[in-house]
Amino acid sequence: MRRLRRIALGLLGAASLLAAPLAQAQAWPSKPLKLIVPFPPGGAADTIGRYYAEQLAHALGQAVVVDNKPGAGTAIAAEAAARSAPDGYTLSLATSGQLTILPHLQANLRFDPLKDFTPVSLLASVPNVVAVNARFPADSVDALVAAARAQPNKLSYSSCGSGTLCHLSGELFKGLTGADLLHVPYKGSAPAVAAVLGGEVQVAVDTLTILAPQIQAGKLRGLVLTAAQRSPLLPDVPSAPEAGLPEFATAGWFGIVLPAGAPAPVVERLQREIAAIARAPRTVRELQAKGITVEHNTPAAFAELIRVDHGRWGRVIRESDVRIE
Repeated sequence: MRRLRRIALGLLGAASLLAAPLAQAQAWPSKPLKLIVPFPPGGAADTIGRYYAEQLAHALGQAVVVDNKPGAGTAIAAEAAARSAPDGYTLSLATSGQLTILPHLQANLRFDPLKDFTPVSLLASVPNVVAVNARFPADSVDALVAAARAQPNKLSYSSCGSGTLCHLSGELFKGLTGADLLHVPYKGSAPAVAAVLGGEVQVAVDTLTILAPQIQAGKLRGLVLTAAQRSPLLPDVPSAPEAGLPEFATAGWFGIVLPAGAPAPVVERLQREIAAIARAPRTVRELQAKGITVEHNTPAAFAELIRVDHGRWGRVIRESDVRIE
């Protein structure tokens, strides 16, 4: 009898240990939340983060405070998020660059993109555009590739910096098409676009948000959008599949992750609220006007996207010998 009693007490103790986190998750959220954003105020990431913070606050009945933590190529924010308590009160705005590119370029990172986070859902994506100076005689991807082959080592493309998604998209474009283009990195999108407008380089690879105004003004000519479908902002610019480059659909994405070990009920609640926000007409209207495509998916689908993109960009980096300069 004593042995049976000890076993019963042990089972009750185990059940209470399991019940405590569940009870906490069911009461969630009972206090304000924090959303870590890996960039300074302004820009697409901050715009997306603040919009969803506001909407989630309404949905959850608790404030969602944005905590901008720029620096070290987004590593500072990722490390802070990974070290946070997995109680559902610290959210992180993760980007494709942070979780799938940076780990291949920077040694001694204090986070594992595939193990230290619990994916919740995508929020949005922003595709890149390959464009040329309007005076450059190429009106299609095929024409640009032909010009590059006819003038080896003569044509160049600008990017917003070494190791960025702009840069890697340019290298992937070269790998897929065989175009002989020299990479010229700049410290940000503004000088990179200015270089193309001024004729210092012939080609620009940058985000839709950055290049759309220049293309709409007739100063640049868009050749291909790195997305599966055309954008309403640039209806005349073909999508990657339409340009014969289905593997070039490489839009940069933004999503919400929690620290590893976050309670499943919290993850499920957050995912449901994000999906509802994403389906709201206001969300699509406000973000689409800025060149941002609204997205949402399941935690499992988001985890798979991170895994696939981590492998894909790792291969591009190795094959192109990309380094941070």
